[in-house]
Amino acid sequence: NRYTFASTLSHLRRTNTPIGRDGKLAKPRQLHNTHWGLVCPAETPEGQACGLVKNLSLMCYVSVGSPSEPLIEFMINRGMEVVEEYEPLRYPHATKIFVNGVWVGVHQDPKHLVGQVLDTRRKSYLQYEVSLVREIRDQEFKIFSDAGRVMRPVFTVQQEDDPETGIGKGHLVLSKELVNKLAKEQAEPPEDKSETIGWEGLIRAGAVEYLDAEEEETSMICMTPEDLELYRAQKAGQAIEDDAGDDLNRRLKTKTNPTTHMYTHCEIHPSMILGICASI
Repeated sequence: NRYTFASTLSHLRRTNTPIGRDGKLAKPRQLHNTHWGLVCPAETPEGQACGLVKNLSLMCYVSVGSPSEPLIEFMINRGMEVVEEYEPLRYPHATKIFVNGVWVGVHQDPKHLVGQVLDTRRKSYLQYEVSLVREIRDQEFKIFSDAGRVMRPVFTVQQEDDPETGIGKGHLVLSKELVNKLAKEQAEPPEDKSETIGWEGLIRAGAVEYLDAEEEETSMICMTPEDLELYRAQKAGQAIEDDAGDDLNRRLKTKTNPTTHMYTHCEIHPSMILGICASI
């Protein structure tokens, strides 16, 4: 497909559902809720292939896979009991740990372990494309490091006050200092390429995190940083004024949900759900 530059790029990010084109079922042609941010809701061909040929969203990324052995070793050193030595009668309520669908062991304090593994991923000791899913109801902690998972980046939200960085609870990890460094880098690119921050620098700083569909199920993502501010004000007990008459062209604000306990991530921009052609 060499019609235009945009159509060439779009063609490279196309997915195909292996179902007969003459089928009358509508369900395989419709987008599922879990496709949000991963598959473009607008870009699909007309006719028989409608909905069966989809296109990846702008920031969607497909994992290339990484070895799981170092991860298992890390968890054994953090108190994980391997499945071969596990005695169910001794620890009936232990949390099972799965790596790429294989049961590798159990742990007595899953909250502590999940926190440690998450920290190592945010500090880039672990591959950023490793997915961590804690199912509290099922008492399971699932880790995925295999290839072929569709993922997308989101901003991370600080869960506890951090005295080292000075970032408060409920604030974006992405700071003005990081943004200013990036802007300066764009204006005057440094001669030494190793000094550049770039996208990889944001991932290393823990400001941006990649989530797959499975991990997204256990996350709470707000739409814009402004919604995060409203949420913080609500938690602090401040009255939120509704200035509806000020600007007729302003974006509709998301209604704050009083039952929301905590946001874990924030969308980079709502328009990132679109594909290459739909976003032009």
